[in-house]
Amino acid sequence: MNSKPASDATAGKADSPSALARWQPVLFGALAGGLGWGIRGQYGHETGAMIAGSLVALVLALLFCRDAPSLPVARAVAWATVAIGFGGSMTYGQTVGLTHDTALVGHWDALWWGLLGLALKGGLWIGFAGAFLGMGLGGVRYRVRELLVLMLALLALFFLGCRLLNQPFDPAHHILPRLYFSADWRWLPEAVLKPRPEVWGGMLAALVGLVGYAGGYRRDRLALNLALWAVLGGAIGFPLGQSLQAFHAWNLDLFQSGSLARIDSCLNWWNFMETTFGAVMGGVLGLGLWLNRRRIAVARLAGPVTVSAPVEWTLAAIYAGLLVGSEFLPIPALDVFADVGLLAGLVPVVAIAGGRWWPYLLTLPITVLPIAGKTVRQLVYSEKAIGFAAGWVLYAIVPVAAAVALAVVLARQANSGESARRFTRSSLLLATWLYFALNFGFFRYPWPWATWTRRTPNAIVFTVCALGLSWAAWKFGRAGERRAAGASGNLSGVGE
Repeated sequence: MNSKPASDATAGKADSPSALARWQPVLFGALAGGLGWGIRGQYGHETGAMIAGSLVALVLALLFCRDAPSLPVARAVAWATVAIGFGGSMTYGQTVGLTHDTALVGHWDALWWGLLGLALKGGLWIGFAGAFLGMGLGGVRYRVRELLVLMLALLALFFLGCRLLNQPFDPAHHILPRLYFSADWRWLPEAVLKPRPEVWGGMLAALVGLVGYAGGYRRDRLALNLALWAVLGGAIGFPLGQSLQAFHAWNLDLFQSGSLARIDSCLNWWNFMETTFGAVMGGVLGLGLWLNRRRIAVARLAGPVTVSAPVEWTLAAIYAGLLVGSEFLPIPALDVFADVGLLAGLVPVVAIAGGRWWPYLLTLPITVLPIAGKTVRQLVYSEKAIGFAAGWVLYAIVPVAAAVALAVVLARQANSGESARRFTRSSLLLATWLYFALNFGFFRYPWPWATWTRRTPNAIVFTVCALGLSWAAWKFGRAGERRAAGASGNLSGVGE
């Protein structure tokens, strides 16, 4: 018999994720994705994409899993964060170019082929994040050795898929794969082109293998369903966002005078493409999780830690060193680590599964570290916009130290039985404003009351997104019951 007072029971029911309206995860997922992927535009590649992965996963975990045990929820968030970086291995700049390059404006076949390529690459990019988020929340326990073997198998599938679908590639003799979505003489026979090698075939093979294993062999329906919703979000979001930029390129005459000319003078179309992509994929992933909310069973996963703390911290230090080296040091041996996202994700995926510290370290300081470093590189060394000492303190030391401190506090609280409410709320707030502040500095502080630049409209949009996420952290992260990990009788971990 439930011994709660009626008022408490009513409040708990109203506060339960089962009472969420459909629009809430869609809206807040879109705000997180738009902010994260829009900011990614300044930082790029795998580590930039992890910004969006962490923000979207954090806000969805806050909405659906705030009263579940902290550690398994943190694992799900960390897995989604690292998995969304896998797609950074794919080249897409020339694919975007097919839809809006000056020489191809008016070429409808190139436009549709480019949009098809963006749909394929966008779906693969986000699909991994959805699959791993579902694996973290679906109630199926994936063990360390199992994930190690799985990641090695995915790497093998990646190289096999590249061999089958992205070969032959011999641009010196104008020989390209049959299905090729970058610069191609098919569209510009007389042009001087520099085609880039594509790896979407490898990503496709690896994603099919991942979904087949998790959804088929392990019968993890949430992993399967979220992967499909994530693919849909990416497949819609990338070409939809680029359609805005292509419309501008194809209709320049509309922007030569009047109000549209004034808008065009201070609009970064590329960054708005990325922001739109992120908003669509975040909103669709939020909708997918809402529709599958009854499959969330994260409370079942509160199990023992299988990797010792010294091993965890050693692996974290090594991984951070590899991350910094691949991003900032001219070391050719680290190129493979930087260029193959699945390889870079092998250690994090396995360590997150068995560790107590890694889920929090990956979600916060490890993801922040390269973003802070790139901000310093841009503002201290490239633009010389700020002094050496001040730049390092403001843009690197303080952000990374804050992220480390919060990660340590949250990991210790999880060990004492704290629910995921505090983890999701505080991590979302810190991550949102850290990335916003670093990007705002990268933008050279485009205050709306100052002379507008092409960065001002994006900064305004990012401000709205950050305020919306902060409101969500306040609204859904208000103090609830403190529950011991694994002590909840509700196996879904999603409410009363």
